Amino acid sequence: MRPDLPDTSGVRAPRSWFLYNFRWFGRWGIRRRYRVALRGVQHIPAHGPVIFASNHVGVIDGPLLAIFAPRPVHALTKDDMFRGLLGRFLLSVGQIPLYRDGADTLAIKTCLKVLRMGRAVGIYPEGRRGTGEYDRFHAGAAYLAMVSGAPVVPVVMFGTREPGGGRSSLPRRGATIEMVFGPAFTTEQVPWPRTREHVEHVSKLLREHLVVHLDEAKRLTGRQLPGPLPGETSPTSDQLPEQGAS
Repeated sequence: MRPDLPDTSGVRAPRSWFLYNFRWFGRWGIRRRYRVALRGVQHIPAHGPVIFASNHVGVIDGPLLAIFAPRPVHALTKDDMFRGLLGRFLLSVGQIPLYRDGADTLAIKTCLKVLRMGRAVGIYPEGRRGTGEYDRFHAGAAYLAMVSGAPVVPVVMFGTREPGGGRSSLPRRGATIEMVFGPAFTTEQVPWPRTREHVEHVSKLLREHLVVHLDEAKRLTGRQLPGPLPGETSPTSDQLPEQGAS
């Protein structure tokens, strides 16, 4: 391990057996209710580390990414979800708890561990469910790309929340959900020191890349996103705080 890169030797890798061997069962269950279509899968590297950076509009975005992406995904998921039976299930299928109210060093190192094993990490740069238009954008995805050198594949979800639907609403039965993957964003692996200004610069470049893909995905599918959640307005921010997910 290079001394100028984070040490993950003492970090436990997420469980992977159920995630890798029973995704077919999850796909079967979801397809009993929805039609799920994937586009742009040719952009996903067949091997090696990869970061999937997805927009976030609906409560089922996380399960869809983990189950339907061509490669199994260990996704950052807010730590509130890791309680009771649901929490044990999420851990059993290799999802990564994330404390959103401050820097979560363990979550970051766990993601790096996964990437160094040549696997896939899922992250939601918006931090929580919203418009899906990247109005809000956090720097975690860029940081992981800079530290690991892994490519970032953008993902746009359409149909996971209908217009007017609330934070935890589900699409109607029979709805078509589309996942559109785009060309990867790459950046050089950057050893320590990685300044905040450098991370913010790369994060702004990544956001531009994701927005371009979002526009292309809209053109390709002819679909639009559902807009803000009820009672919320589209956020605008020039800040790039640490990454969260929900």
